[in-house]
Amino acid sequence: QEKLVESGGGLVQAGGSLRLSCTAPGRTFDSYGRGWFRQAPGKERQFVAAISWNGGRINYEDSVKGRFTISRDSAKNTVYLDMTNLQLDDTAVYYCARARSDYGSRREYEYDYWGQGTQVTVSS
Repeated sequence: QEKLVESGGGLVQAGGSLRLSCTAPGRTFDSYGRGWFRQAPGKERQFVAAISWNGGRINYEDSVKGRFTISRDSAKNTVYLDMTNLQLDDTAVYYCARARSDYGSRREYEYDYWGQGTQVTVSS
């Protein structure tokens, strides 16, 4: 059973920045894509960003392009989501997930392991 642990969430003012991290404790390397999704109160979970196993393919949801950056450190088996210019609409629980394949998909069903989520709250 793959375990993913997110960290880095918190409360930030609009326009601020946060870095989310996603690690897989006990694993030093894997060849799977990873994705970040988020779920705001009363809304369905939505895709945010995804990265392939080697970082060669990256996808973003349109509303975060130019503000969020996904990256991964294979040596640490950690995926990051750097979020800048955060807006009120970015408030959500952010989830990290491991893809079933080596590329990062936009579709939830193509992910098989999920973290517990980390809360990001953007205030005005």
